[in-house]
Amino acid sequence: MSTESDQTLADRAAVFAALAEPTRLAIVDHLLTADASPSELRAVVPMASNLMAHHLGVLVKAGVVSKSRSEADARRAYFTLNHSALDGALPAVRHRAHRIVFVCTQNSARSQLAAAIWNRRSSVPATSAGTEPAQRVHPGAVAAAVRHNLSMRGTKPRYLGDVLAAEDLVIAVCDHAHESLPEVLPRLHWSVRDPARAARASAFDDTVGELTLRVERLATHLQTT
Repeated sequence: MSTESDQTLADRAAVFAALAEPTRLAIVDHLLTADASPSELRAVVPMASNLMAHHLGVLVKAGVVSKSRSEADARRAYFTLNHSALDGALPAVRHRAHRIVFVCTQNSARSQLAAAIWNRRSSVPATSAGTEPAQRVHPGAVAAAVRHNLSMRGTKPRYLGDVLAAEDLVIAVCDHAHESLPEVLPRLHWSVRDPARAARASAFDDTVGELTLRVERLATHLQTT
C-alpha cells in the first residue's frame, strides 16, 4: 500500500470518526442544506455553547465542515458542510470491462433481466449466460420484461463457456452460479434471490427492482477497456 493510499484511508477514517457521534451527525444533517452559526445550530441541537464549540472543532479538524466569518459582522462565524468530504468517505471503486456477462445457473431469469436492464442503462454492451442453461427463458421473466419495458426479444439460455471472452467482466447474479464457478475466474457476485422459486409476478418485479439498483451503482464506477 502506498503512502498516498495510507493517507487517503486515514482521511476517510477521520471523517467516519467525526460522524460517529449523534450530536455531530445531527449538526451535519442540518448543514446539508444551509450554513449556520453556532447559535443557530444550538437552536436546532440544544446544548451549551462550549460543548457546541467542541463538536464543531472536531468536524472542522476532520474536514467535514469549514468555518468562515460573516461579511456583515466579523464577530459572527458561519459553518459550511464540505460535501466532498462526505462523498470521499466511501472508496472510489473502479472496474474495467469491454463487455458485461451476467451469469446465473439456468440463464432463464435473473441474468437475462440483468443484461436487459444494463443494456438500457449503459453503452457498454452486456449479455448473459448460465452454468447449467435451461431450455427457455422463464415466462415470468419475459412477462416482467414487458411490464418494465425491457428488451428481451430473441434471447435464449446459453452456456457460459460458449459466451465468455477475454476482457469480459463476469457478474454472478445467483449464489449457486457464484459457488460453482472456478475460483480462478475473476468475477463480481450479486446475491439475488431466484424469483422462479416463488413464481409470482411480484417476485419477478422485486428482482427487476433490485437488479436496477445494483446496475445503477456499478454503471457509475465502470470504465471501458
